[in-house]
Amino acid sequence: MTEKQKIISYNDLDVYQRSYKASVVVMKFVIPLLPDSEKYDLKDQLSRSSKAVPRLIAEGFAKKFQKKGFQKYLFDAMGESNETQVSLSQCKDLYNICADETKHGDLIKEYEIIGKQLFRLKEAWDKFSS
Repeated sequence: MTEKQKIISYNDLDVYQRSYKASVVVMKFVIPLLPDSEKYDLKDQLSRSSKAVPRLIAEGFAKKFQKKGFQKYLFDAMGESNETQVSLSQCKDLYNICADETKHGDLIKEYEIIGKQLFRLKEAWDKFSS
């Protein structure tokens, strides 16, 4: 059994680290593969939603002592994570981008995990802050 690490910063949250890393992969290895015709649609949407997840976690963590405040940011991050999953599915189905596991892993599954981690963090924070 491993010892639980004290959470001092949003950087200590696995979901933050995972979502930050996934957003970098999306920006570096998925967005550039999309056609120019998607510049103001799928490229823009995927770029914004993937980068929003770690940003919302970090911003919400600053309000960790306001139960409703932190929860709002976690809910928003879950929404952005879901939106990123849909956009990645569209990349796969429309342009055969991220069709299979790549050297960067399966990003769709990664965002499913991130969504589950956000939900569990929200549940754990409910108990912690009660």
